[in-house]
Amino acid sequence: MNAAPRYLPVMALALLAACRPIREVVRADRDLPARSPEKLIELLAARNITDIKYYSAKAAVELKDSSGSRSFKAQLRCVMDSATWVSVIPALGIEVARALLTPDSMKVLDKIGDRYWLGDTAQARQKFGMAPGLGLLQDALLGRPFGLDHQEKYKSEREDGQYTLTSKERRRFRRAAEDLAPDDTLPDDRDMKERRLERTLRRAERKEAVVYKYWVEPDSFLVTRVLVVDLARDQQADVRYLERTTVDGRSLPSRLTLSLSDPGRRADATLELDRINLEGPLQLSFRIPEKFTPME
Repeated sequence: MNAAPRYLPVMALALLAACRPIREVVRADRDLPARSPEKLIELLAARNITDIKYYSAKAAVELKDSSGSRSFKAQLRCVMDSATWVSVIPALGIEVARALLTPDSMKVLDKIGDRYWLGDTAQARQKFGMAPGLGLLQDALLGRPFGLDHQEKYKSEREDGQYTLTSKERRRFRRAAEDLAPDDTLPDDRDMKERRLERTLRRAERKEAVVYKYWVEPDSFLVTRVLVVDLARDQQADVRYLERTTVDGRSLPSRLTLSLSDPGRRADATLELDRINLEGPLQLSFRIPEKFTPME
């Protein structure tokens, strides 16, 4: 399979302007007053975007993995909670791949190899190695604190000039999540010994433990980073909102990074988003030409 369709599922999983970008500046030496988890969740909820139905943008994408790095252009179209359409266009301006992601399925067209792939999310996980998630991708494009459950318990702390919220799993699960993260967020802490970490992961697998951590900018109370560590499957997703822009009065990411990893692989993507538009309806066309054959 050529590179473009192979990385569409990575974009779908995480993924993830007419106005000038706003760069988030965080002072690491800033002395912040303590805030309770309940107050931080309330402030995050007040700034969460829930009234967007349509989203479209042009994206400049840079991807890196063990095989090297590559760059390409893409068009994104989203109908929230329904579908995301991705068209990959290299330098010559001719579409080479297309994907359509729904809550429970994914379709891919490889226009260079005249091939297609159709399947549900479980089959996509088996085929491409990482499960695409419509919700995560769309939340990332909107700069949301995805996975935040207002009914769950969280621990609040202050770290490098920002507030943090961490899901209140058992302490050993939180420590294991820090040790397994793509970039250990507490570089000076004492990592678990290997055997203890292995025992903790076995317990996590039985419990299906997933640890969420959020970084919150202390003035705007917008989320700047979300780290999700699935201890049972030893998989991580790390989304960082590096720059934002104002579109129709809403603060949306204009530059973000996404890192995905499991025991054998890691992929990093940077998305530069431009010409963001929130108007609809949108065309999400996906037709398989008769000459195309299924991907093996």
